[in-house]
Amino acid sequence: MPVDDGVLAFVRAALPPPPARVLEIGAGQGELAAALRAMGWEVVAVDPAADGAPGVEPIPLLEVAGDDASFDAAVAIVSLHHVDPLAESCARLAALVRPGGVLAVDEFDVARFDERAAGWQGAQRAAAGRTAPDHPAAWVGDIRHHMHPVAEIRSVLVAEGFDVGEPVRGPYLYRWDLDPGLRPVEERLVAAGDLPATGARLVGVRR
Repeated sequence: MPVDDGVLAFVRAALPPPPARVLEIGAGQGELAAALRAMGWEVVAVDPAADGAPGVEPIPLLEVAGDDASFDAAVAIVSLHHVDPLAESCARLAALVRPGGVLAVDEFDVARFDERAAGWQGAQRAAAGRTAPDHPAAWVGDIRHHMHPVAEIRSVLVAEGFDVGEPVRGPYLYRWDLDPGLRPVEERLVAAGDLPATGARLVGVRR
């Protein structure tokens, strides 16, 4: 699956120039890591659910080996909301990134995923012949119960050693099992106030 153009542009703008050493947390199938390597960055990619993905170590953040301050930057794309234990994992991340190093975070903010968002997401999935939950309210409750919201993630990162800016809000739902061509539709609905902006991007610097 190709890397979302907006995600790649965000990450490239945040990272120090190649050949900086970058840790990617929650790398999935390794598409972003491969793209960054092709552009000259040295990338260590980890994901405990990688399931044999090339170039991705199947380990959690807490188990990343290496000396303290051995990375120039880190990237987390729609991954920190799943990480447990969050505080301990972020403390390990802070140890791995050198002082002055950059952290780029692209997230799905579960606190903003409401019944409007669930209804729209489910309708688009159904229209594409994909499975979708029947009860938006229950879906919202389940997601909020199991995932960390952006405010919590930001708070923990700050506590563990990063200066993190305010989140920049934007669309996200089009990236979640939907056709990327729905991005302008979602953007218009967000701008009109008919959908919440469930995407959030943050940039931090290691103190």
